[in-house]
Amino acid sequence: MSQRRVAKVVTAHRQLEGGGFSVRRPFPTQGLDMVDPFLMLDEMGPVEYAPGKAVGAPDHPHRGFETVTYVLKGDVVHEDSHGGGGTIGPGDVQWMTAGSGIVHSEMPSETLQREGGWMHGFQIWVNLPASKKMSAPRYQGLSRDEIPSATSEDGLATVRVIAGSALGVDAAIDTHIPITYQHWSLKGGASLDQPVPTDHNAFAYVFDGTAEVGESRRLVTSGQVAFFGPGDVVRIGAAEGSTAEVLLLSGKPIREPVARYGPFVMNTRDEIIQAFEDYQTGKMGNIERS
Repeated sequence: MSQRRVAKVVTAHRQLEGGGFSVRRPFPTQGLDMVDPFLMLDEMGPVEYAPGKAVGAPDHPHRGFETVTYVLKGDVVHEDSHGGGGTIGPGDVQWMTAGSGIVHSEMPSETLQREGGWMHGFQIWVNLPASKKMSAPRYQGLSRDEIPSATSEDGLATVRVIAGSALGVDAAIDTHIPITYQHWSLKGGASLDQPVPTDHNAFAYVFDGTAEVGESRRLVTSGQVAFFGPGDVVRIGAAEGSTAEVLLLSGKPIREPVARYGPFVMNTRDEIIQAFEDYQTGKMGNIERS
């Protein structure tokens, strides 16, 4: 086995998205446009909303990629123009393939809007190859009990496998391209080597505590992402007396031209213009509400 070294560490920045909700975003940022095939990683919150103050992302279009939403606290009500939807609660995952085009909304539930409360989660954008950009939209939703999980033999590391495989369990989500997406909860003294395909780009985002990652056990703290160099194994852990919550992601790079503007990600400028025209003329549909 060949251990992957930490090639770079980036600290996320804060910004407002959608209807005004705060996200912590490690990429895209200046000098780091994407991590092929991942286009964006947003940590939503954590934030505690006062009654009447919860916000989300009202109706908006997408084409040419996938959005993956993972909720830890609070909830998100999803509706889309292809009839997909539901409430994504704590521990739930939604994997939405926009493909040829979809209009959707992501809003806090009526209860969260009325009573307030905590919101914390993640949204990741995954690019699609040219051959799949105009595929039919697809919605996959898994409740927390449907997401496979496992614990290391020493009991110090627990993983929830959203995509890929770890500790002998395989994900239930079907992906268009090879992807690893895992949530690791690490207790003090945890250390393990997680296999990652050699042809994948890989990174680890720490969103709570301090983790030790890579061959040199580099310390990475909350709000930082570690990007790994080549190899087939990623080491993750937590020092004695500390804990860490980590997202480990990897994906096989697509290596195609990327043209992106707002909610559309295609291969050429002309395709972006066509996407805007199709949205404006209603070809991506509308959300049907009673």
